[in-house]
Amino acid sequence: MKLLLALVLLLQLPAADLAPTGTLRASFIATNPVQGRVDPSTKEVSGPAPDLVRELARRLGVKYEIMPLENAGAVLASVTSGKADIGFLAVEAERATLVDFTDPYLDSGAAYAVRTDAPFQKSADVDRPGVTVGGIAGQSPEVYVREHLKAAKVVSLPSVPPNAALGKMLLDRKFDAFAANRTRMEELIRDVPGLRVLADDYMVTGQAIVVPKGNTARRMAVNRFLADVRKSGFVKRSIDTGKVAGVKVSPEPR
Repeated sequence: MKLLLALVLLLQLPAADLAPTGTLRASFIATNPVQGRVDPSTKEVSGPAPDLVRELARRLGVKYEIMPLENAGAVLASVTSGKADIGFLAVEAERATLVDFTDPYLDSGAAYAVRTDAPFQKSADVDRPGVTVGGIAGQSPEVYVREHLKAAKVVSLPSVPPNAALGKMLLDRKFDAFAANRTRMEELIRDVPGLRVLADDYMVTGQAIVVPKGNTARRMAVNRFLADVRKSGFVKRSIDTGKVAGVKVSPEPR
């Protein structure tokens, strides 16, 4: 009985800390399928990030507002300005100077999409002279290749193009490889014939929730929530329901 009471107390979430306006306001990157998707017709949001927002709001007993935003910079701005109480982002050192990250709730692989006739068999093959690698400026997969590739040339696009346009860039040899999260690359090759995704991930990053810098109470409360939804299978069910390829539930932090 005492153990059960301790568990209940541990999982209690302070609504005043997490949703000071009485509504849990959350932002995520609308163009990142690892986090969620926006239906172009109905504007309904789905995926792990929206699922987590709804579940957290349910436990808090408050309403929620989910804001799909255009990129990571917009999510950062929404949290630092106070427009959002929490945001969803991949863990990245430069971002951590502006906001505080919770523990990750899922791990996302990043991979290269290439033409089917490309000579590359593994990610390390891409980093050679004469190879042009594309990416989306400011996204974690692009930041990684820009910082780590030594011989290949990296060309960054300002925003996420539609799959048809991105596929054409690869097929027309504007890029020899394109770097993005595996979820997005697997969806690309389903839409565009003549492409494949390399089997190995060149990096793996944690997807986490961000809160305003220095708001320890909010971060700790969200960490308690995330520990429970990882352990209960909630995150795994969300991944499976959303058919999010190339991701897995993050391990418990040590």
